Amino acid sequence: MATDPRNPSASYLSFWREKHVCTLTTLRPDGTPHVAPVGVTYDPDAGLARVITSRSSRKTVNILAAGQDGAPVAVCQVAGRYWATLEGRATVRTEPDRVADAEARYAERYGRQPRVNPERVVLEIALTRALGRV
Repeated sequence: MATDPRNPSASYLSFWREKHVCTLTTLRPDGTPHVAPVGVTYDPDAGLARVITSRSSRKTVNILAAGQDGAPVAVCQVAGRYWATLEGRATVRTEPDRVADAEARYAERYGRQPRVNPERVVLEIALTRALGRV
C-alpha cells in the first residue's frame, strides 16, 4: 500500500523506528541492480532517508556515477510478513555536519555508535514514494 513519505501513518513510522537491517538497491552503470544490507534512518519531516557508508563502497560509486542529480534508489526492510520500502533519489554528502548528524541518527535507531570510519559519507535519499504492509 502506498503512503505519503512526508506524512506516514503512525504504524509505518513506528516500523521504521524498530531495529531492522535494511537493504539498499542502487543501479550499476550498466543498469544492473546492486543490493546491499545497510542501516537506514527515516526522517519524514525532512523527506529524507539516510545511509552511512564508506566513500569507496559500491553503493557510493553507483550513486556518483549517475551524475549531479543523484540516482534512483530504494531502501527496504522486512520483518516476518511486514515490510516497508522508501524510494527516491540519492546523493552523496560529505559535509562533516551532515555526516555527524547521520551518525547520531544511526546511533539512536540502532542503539550503538557506528564504528569509526574516516572515509564515511552519507547517502541522502530525497523521498518520492513510500510503500509497505505494516
